[in-house]
Amino acid sequence: MGRLSRNPADDVPGVPRQLTTRQRQQQMRVWSAPQLRTFLSHVRDERLYGLWLLLGTTGMRRAEALGLMWDAVELETGKVTVRRALTIVIAQPHLSTPKTDTSTRAISLDGDTLQALREHRRIQVAERLKWGPLYQDHDLVFCGENGAMINPERISSAFKRLATEAGLPSLSVHGLRHSYATAALRAGVPAKVVSSRLGHSSISLTLDLYSHVLPATDQDAADRMAALILGA
Repeated sequence: MGRLSRNPADDVPGVPRQLTTRQRQQQMRVWSAPQLRTFLSHVRDERLYGLWLLLGTTGMRRAEALGLMWDAVELETGKVTVRRALTIVIAQPHLSTPKTDTSTRAISLDGDTLQALREHRRIQVAERLKWGPLYQDHDLVFCGENGAMINPERISSAFKRLATEAGLPSLSVHGLRHSYATAALRAGVPAKVVSSRLGHSSISLTLDLYSHVLPATDQDAADRMAALILGA
């Protein structure tokens, strides 16, 4: 409100400062596309293979994938709509709306991911019949065998274990999101499309966060334009 000449909270010790773009880039760990392929091959027979594949091919947040419901999955058209997120509130899983307005979005799926979701649904129907009236029906795509919500930390622990088994470098589940974005930009996917699929609030956030990926992309653009204009 402008009533103080200075902010006394600036003197509070131990307050974490916002990281610069450079610091965030330095802290960012990602897998290469071959490493991601190795991981997905290793977990192919896991019950939650569809979850791992969805995270790897869409860049969805962990909370968004665990909060995904079947009413937001269009198996015919190959799209999922992010409308909910699963978080922990007072030590219990809780469904809420995504973190920002732009987090609510529709994402197109590739054929392999779509097929994995179809197979996952078939397995889930069998589990529902097995548990009968004891099944906890939240209509969640990814849940326990009895339909219960999955604690996100269980997914993080499982991911760490599976990555170690696959002989891959240490990475957080959120690192899959960074890996997807990095691979997409390096593959030449327009930054605007990547930003939209990630649910970023603006394309500038995407460009700032992954600017270290863009020089190679920029060089590719220069070479392609030279070939087009000069016939090289």
